[in-house]
Amino acid sequence: MWLERPVRDMPGTGRPGRRAWLRARRGPPGLWLAPVLLALAAAAPLPGVGLSDGRQAVSSAAAPWSALARLQVPGMARCTAVMVAPRIALTAGHCLWSDRLLRWVRPDTVYVLAGYERGRFTGLARAQTYRIAPGNDVAEIILDRPLANPVLGFAWAPPPGTPAMLGGYNQDRNEIIEADTRCRILSDNGLLVRHDCEGTHGTSGAPLLVRGSDGIWQIGGIQTAAFVGQRGGIAVAMASLRRWLYPQEAPP
Repeated sequence: MWLERPVRDMPGTGRPGRRAWLRARRGPPGLWLAPVLLALAAAAPLPGVGLSDGRQAVSSAAAPWSALARLQVPGMARCTAVMVAPRIALTAGHCLWSDRLLRWVRPDTVYVLAGYERGRFTGLARAQTYRIAPGNDVAEIILDRPLANPVLGFAWAPPPGTPAMLGGYNQDRNEIIEADTRCRILSDNGLLVRHDCEGTHGTSGAPLLVRGSDGIWQIGGIQTAAFVGQRGGIAVAMASLRRWLYPQEAPP
C-alpha cells in the first residue's frame, strides 16, 4: 500500500525533489508496511489450528465442558484449567511463570473461574497454593474454597487412534469455550501425547479428553503446546503424572 501526501517544491525549480517524492510515496518509515504485515498475520493460521479451522463453540454448562475453568493471572496470563476435585484444578505449569518478573507468580494472584462464558461465571476461587510436576509442564492448584462444578477423572494410557476432544479458552475467542470435537490421539510414549486436535494459545492447561470404558469422558493429558503451521499439539500424558498425583499408591 502506498500513501500519498503533498510534497514541497525544490527551491527555484517548481518541481518536487525526487527523494522527497519517494519519501512521501512511502510515508513514515515502516508505515506503508504495516497493512501488509497485518494482512499476512490475518492469513497465517494460528499455532495448532489448521486452515479449515474446525473449532466450534460449546456450552460451559454442558458436560464435559462444565469441568473446565478459565485461569487468570491479572496482567500476566490467561489459560484453561480443569477441575479434578472440588478444590483441585490442573493446568499447564508455564501459565504460572512470569517472563516479566522471571519467577513463579504468587498463589494469591491466581484465579480460577468456573463456568466462565462472556464475562459471567458460576464460581470463583483463588489459589491457596500450587505445585509444579517435576520435569513436566503441569501444575496442580489447591484452591482456597471448593467449586461446585463437575470434575473429571483420568485415562491413563489412551492408544493411538483413540477419538479425542480438546476445548478451552482460545486466545482469539477467549470469552467462550471453543472445541475440536472430532480429533484423535496420534501417539503416546507414556510421557507426552501427540494429537491432531485444534487449539491455540489459551488452551494451555486444557484437558485432552478421551472416553473411558464406561463411555464417560476422562482426561488423557494436559495440553501444553501447539504445533506451528499445522493443526494439533502436545499434551502431558496422565500416566507420567500418576505417581506425582498419587504418591501413596504403589507403582502400577
